[in-house]
Amino acid sequence: MNTIDANKIFRKSIIKGFFEPQLINLDFKKSAVKHPSISDDGLMQSDLLHVFFDIETGSDYPDGDEWFIVDLLFPYDIKLPDNLKGTDYFTTVSEDNGKTFWHHRELIRYKYGKSKKLDDALIFLESKYKELHSLLEPIQKDLK
Repeated sequence: MNTIDANKIFRKSIIKGFFEPQLINLDFKKSAVKHPSISDDGLMQSDLLHVFFDIETGSDYPDGDEWFIVDLLFPYDIKLPDNLKGTDYFTTVSEDNGKTFWHHRELIRYKYGKSKKLDDALIFLESKYKELHSLLEPIQKDLK
């Protein structure tokens, strides 16, 4: 088996075996939203922000079994205030049909050398979700 396939299998097993069950324990549930470029289902605590796991990006790296990318999707085709735009917050992602959504990508490293830091990675992921979600809450009224 080549590195790319091995890393994808390993990443998917870590996500399905640890991250998804732990997020469900934190009151996340399956999202009905589809991501423009990630085929797997996402999770959410509210319709405002959805979590998707990108197992493809970086799977060709030798250390690709130590990290993955999480994509936090704000699935609304609306204009965001300038203070929420940029790599620290949200950038655009487009669908084939011309809709543009907002998302934030974050590297989640769950292994450092020989030590696994799954709980630390989960805490980071949850805190990033809460931070971005709180920034979007004032916009929620514009969605109705």
